[in-house]
Amino acid sequence: MSVSSDSMGHSVTREILSYLGLANKTAAWGTLGTLRTFLSFSVDKDVQRLLKAITGQGVDHGAIVDVLTNRSREQRQLISRAFQERTQQDLLKSLQAALSGNLERIVVALLQPPAQFDAQELRTALKASGSAEDVAMEILATRAPARLQECLAVYKHNFQVEVEADIKCNTCGMLQDLLLALAKGGRESYSGIIDYNLAEQDVQALQQSAKPSTEDPWILIFTQRNPEHLVRVFDQYQRCTGQEVEEAIRKHFHEGAQAALLSLASVIRNTPLYFADKLQLALQETEPNYQVLMRILISRSETDLLSIRAEFKKKFGKSLYSSLQDTVKGDCRSALLALCRAEDI
Repeated sequence: MSVSSDSMGHSVTREILSYLGLANKTAAWGTLGTLRTFLSFSVDKDVQRLLKAITGQGVDHGAIVDVLTNRSREQRQLISRAFQERTQQDLLKSLQAALSGNLERIVVALLQPPAQFDAQELRTALKASGSAEDVAMEILATRAPARLQECLAVYKHNFQVEVEADIKCNTCGMLQDLLLALAKGGRESYSGIIDYNLAEQDVQALQQSAKPSTEDPWILIFTQRNPEHLVRVFDQYQRCTGQEVEEAIRKHFHEGAQAALLSLASVIRNTPLYFADKLQLALQETEPNYQVLMRILISRSETDLLSIRAEFKKKFGKSLYSSLQDTVKGDCRSALLALCRAEDI
């Protein structure tokens, strides 16, 4: 049995937006990101300002941060191309020569296309001991299908190897199976139709496979179903069994399998909260984990960083902006605060 949702309302809304010329302007309309298309954008002015910041007497870090953290990714790419045309110099290399440390890493990430940034982070994680599970799960489980496919293509082009091969070489067990399934990019998209029969079948499959901990149904359901469907499965599972899916995972799975499934469950249940938790952990380390802070703030700045900020304040009782202010040191502080954008009262 299937029930149609508010598809008619959505189509009417889209028709109105199309008439107004706003249907595809997600960076300026309906975004939950902190960084939007800069409406008074002038590529020539930005090129001149960056050139002056690099070649003037002393590097003007403030000007560089102001330009790059107030432009969308598309606008930053336009600036980069225009800089090359006007100066015969590569903007990224010029900025790398002028900067160092964490600020240099942030600037490099801001100027890279999203897929290239993700591919590099994924490669680094898969080649580093101890971080494959955390970072690979984050990238493979939270990127939109089109962006994930582009990331995997860039990965193969840049490193001359399929991401699946690196996953097989650097992970094992159920973690490996989950990452390989996610890397296929086969998660179903939400059609607006609620399939109650499929939800019931998935709940039954998870119940039956919990004894004796058969992994296949968990991998299939967690990596192939759309998040909207999975949230319903989680709710129905709790109604039928009296326990949350996470409790069942802790009871029936151990070590790497348990950690991987719990991580994926948290992404599915509430993606902004998942990122808020990761940011808090990064801030709580003896030395802040700048790589995690940078990756999340940059990768989510044009999608859902406002939602992440709200979840952070709700759970930890302090705004993300204030937490960054109190913890982050050095020349990258202004860039991370600019990406976060504002205080949450």
